Amino acid sequence: MGKSKRNKGGRGGGGADDQLDGGSDADSVASMSTALSDLQLAQATEHVTSQEFVLDKYIDDLYEKRGSTREKALGALVDAFESFVLLGLVENKYVTLLSQFTNSIKKGSTKEACLACRAIGLLAITLGAGSSSHERMDESEPQLLRILQTWPDAPKMISALDCLAVITFVGATDLAETQLSMRAIWDVIHPKSGSNVGIVRKPKPPLLAASVSAWAFLLTTVGSSRRNTDSWKEPITFLTSLLEAEDRAVRIAAGEALALCFELKLLDVSTSEEADVDSDMRETSGSKNQLFLNMQALKAKISGLVYNLSMEAGGRGADKKNLNDQRDLFQRISDFIKSGECPEESLRISGKNGILRVTSWRESIQLNYLRRFLGRGFLKHAQDNDLLHDIFDIKIDRVENMSTTKKKIYRSEEEKGRALKLKKERRLAQERKQNILNEQYG
Repeated sequence: MGKSKRNKGGRGGGGADDQLDGGSDADSVASMSTALSDLQLAQATEHVTSQEFVLDKYIDDLYEKRGSTREKALGALVDAFESFVLLGLVENKYVTLLSQFTNSIKKGSTKEACLACRAIGLLAITLGAGSSSHERMDESEPQLLRILQTWPDAPKMISALDCLAVITFVGATDLAETQLSMRAIWDVIHPKSGSNVGIVRKPKPPLLAASVSAWAFLLTTVGSSRRNTDSWKEPITFLTSLLEAEDRAVRIAAGEALALCFELKLLDVSTSEEADVDSDMRETSGSKNQLFLNMQALKAKISGLVYNLSMEAGGRGADKKNLNDQRDLFQRISDFIKSGECPEESLRISGKNGILRVTSWRESIQLNYLRRFLGRGFLKHAQDNDLLHDIFDIKIDRVENMSTTKKKIYRSEEEKGRALKLKKERRLAQERKQNILNEQYG
């Protein structure tokens, strides 16, 4: 996720002013490759204790005073979390891991803090929405909110945003907790509406696009039953203004968020009760009628802007791939606004039946966000991570994905299990028969 571009000085500490050069990055890449090779070797020999030994080595390095050592360890752990679903190895170590990751956010360099944020998010996805998910969220959320309130450099902000979105998505237990994170993210998107009114801040395009995507990702968990149209008017209006932003990534993020708002019917105002309103309620009725007219006008404006973006001309020097991506997205949004037809996408995860299907904007936004956050580890987690199976209703035939040797072992174990079950049933039947005989001839 974001990396600082400053050059590293001669200090070995992990302070926030540490600077990075190509050698440091090369060392980190070598460390990650070594970690991955060690874990692959341990997995190939099927020694869980070997894998645990490799992980423990990098966990121990998180206690080192030298910042570069901690950075290498974090990079190696992030690489391991991406490459494997390490649930069995980390479910009893998460308290230690979380404590050290949080410490790196508080005291480490920008690079170390970014890696730690990513590690916390990956740990949350690995462990899933179990009993400890809320505890993990409570432990790390204060540090992430502090970053968003103090506005350090953009890479650290973006890493904190992604981490906050993921841990809230996995660990929030009620709407209020989700809204707290959404409010913190919205204060980055539109700072004047937040608590820092006296400080004029304007997020640059990469930060703004990341913030809108994180906010929309959490909005997917709110649901249309929680809507109050009046309270959504301000954010929808501001998102509409972002469709006219100069940066294409910002326009795309805003378009996806607005498509979700349409799907959740956040722009709809109920007028069914206005017909039988007595005189004492006319003022309230008039206010609601005005809201209805305002939202209808906003719908029309969004529809027009979306259509224009779906037809945007390239011009000289335009990035054709990104332009085509924009046209395709906004064409699908335009079709959805007109006909209600939701986007559909299918990904083959494994074998014949391991298919991930999305049939709504809510699912599409969740898929795109998690696919981007997990990076090259998405396929592995989609195959083996129960959290993703639950989110996207993925059915995996685990035997189909096994090697020939593992299939034989698995089927051998199945046969043993069936044999033991039959043996137990025969023993119980004999005991029942003996008890009957004892009663008859007792």
